[in-house]
Amino acid sequence: MKIQPTLKYTNSDEWVAVEGKTATLGVSDYAQDQLSDVVFVEVSANVGDIIKKNSAVATVESVKAASDVISPVSGKVIAVNEVLSTTPEQVNSDPFGAAWLLKVELSDPAELDNLMDAEAYEKYCADRSH
Repeated sequence: MKIQPTLKYTNSDEWVAVEGKTATLGVSDYAQDQLSDVVFVEVSANVGDIIKKNSAVATVESVKAASDVISPVSGKVIAVNEVLSTTPEQVNSDPFGAAWLLKVELSDPAELDNLMDAEAYEKYCADRSH
């Protein structure tokens, strides 16, 4: 399992990369591994939408299950990764790169303080694996 040291993580297995006031959201390597082969990705948020922390912003379906992606931050959607609708397998092959889901202009950067750093997330994943 890969964990990127510079990202923030949620207990529902989303990751957040922050650059200035922009947060990029995706699904962690742990999540894609648990889902197995991803066959469908639908981002329900659109550019210009205002999303709230803890709202569902996408659905990821695999041969095993379907899972909602929950936004760990609030803000305005400024980009959506449209490519995933035709290449959902990128969630498995490149969860921290090509498979980003959306980019959000943060309305409350303090929300990031409630997320786990890489070390805490790694421990959280290890505890669930036992």
